[in-house]
Amino acid sequence: ALGSILIPAMKKKGYPGAFAAAVTSSSASLAIIIPPSIPMIVYAVMSQSSVVQLFVAGIVPGVIGGFFLMLAAYITARRRNFPVEETFNLANVRKTAREAALAFLLPVIILGGIFGGVVTATEGAGLAVVASLVIGLVYGEVDFKRLYEAATEGAIQTSSVMLLVAASVLLGEFLTVEQLPQKIAASIMDFTNNKYAVLAILNVFLLVIGFFLHSVAAIILTVPIVMPLVYAVGIDPVHFGIIVTLNLAIGQQTPPVASVLATACSVAKEDIWDVTRENLIFISVLVILLLLVTYVPAIPMTLVEYFYRS
Repeated sequence: ALGSILIPAMKKKGYPGAFAAAVTSSSASLAIIIPPSIPMIVYAVMSQSSVVQLFVAGIVPGVIGGFFLMLAAYITARRRNFPVEETFNLANVRKTAREAALAFLLPVIILGGIFGGVVTATEGAGLAVVASLVIGLVYGEVDFKRLYEAATEGAIQTSSVMLLVAASVLLGEFLTVEQLPQKIAASIMDFTNNKYAVLAILNVFLLVIGFFLHSVAAIILTVPIVMPLVYAVGIDPVHFGIIVTLNLAIGQQTPPVASVLATACSVAKEDIWDVTRENLIFISVLVILLLLVTYVPAIPMTLVEYFYRS
C-alpha cells in the first residue's frame, strides 16, 4: 500500500531503487511488533496469552527499532550523499497535521478502545474498518471498486489463515498424543536448562523457520511445539511472543521466501538480490533489536509490569 506511493516518489527524487525498496521493506516488517498486529493476535491464540499485554509489550521495542532504522538510513544517506528533500519546517508539520487530523484519530480509536477495555482486539479491528470508511467518506477519497477488491483479498487471506488454523488443530492433536513438544523440551533441557541458552537456541530455530514460512503459518506450526519448553525454563509467554514476532519480522526480509521483501521488490521493479544487499544494514539493526529484546526483558516487559502486574 505505502510502497506503491513511497518507492516511486523516492526514485523520482534520485534515490536508488534498491535502497528505496530496502527502506520500505524493513520498516514494514518492523510494523508487526507494533500494535495492532495480526501475528501477535495469532500468537496469543496459540499460546493462550493476553493480546492486550502483547500489544503493550511491543510498544517500546517498536519505538526503539524505528529509531535504529531511521539512524541507519540517515548514516547511509549521509555516507552516499543521497539527495536532500528540504530543511525541516515546523509550519509544514502543522499544516500537514491539520489536514490529516481525522486520519490521526485511527490509532487513538483502536488502541484507546482496546486499552480502555471498551472493545476486544478483534472488535477493535472491526471498529477500525468502520472508522476508516467514515474518515474516507469525509475526505471524499473512498473508491468503492478498490474497496470491493480489498474486501475480496482480505476474505481470501483470512480463509487461508483459517485453513492453516484448522490444520494446526489436527496437528496439535497429533502432537498431544505423541507428546512431541514435551519430548523436544526434555531433550533440550538435558542439554541445558539455562534460560538464556534456551533463548539462543529458540532464536536460531525461529530465524531458520522464518526463512521458509510466512509469519502466521510459522506461529501456528511452531508455537504449540515450543511452549512447553518456554514454560519449563521460566520464560514469560508475553516476552517470548515479542521474540517470536521479531524473529519472523526478520524472516520477512531474508530470502528465499522473504514475503515483504519480495513485495517491495515487485513494487520497485528491482532485483531481489540487489535490494537484499542494500537491506543488510537494516537487517543487522533488526537483529540487534532482537538481541536487546531477548536478553534485556525490561525493554518489552516494563510497561506490561507497570500496567497489568503491579
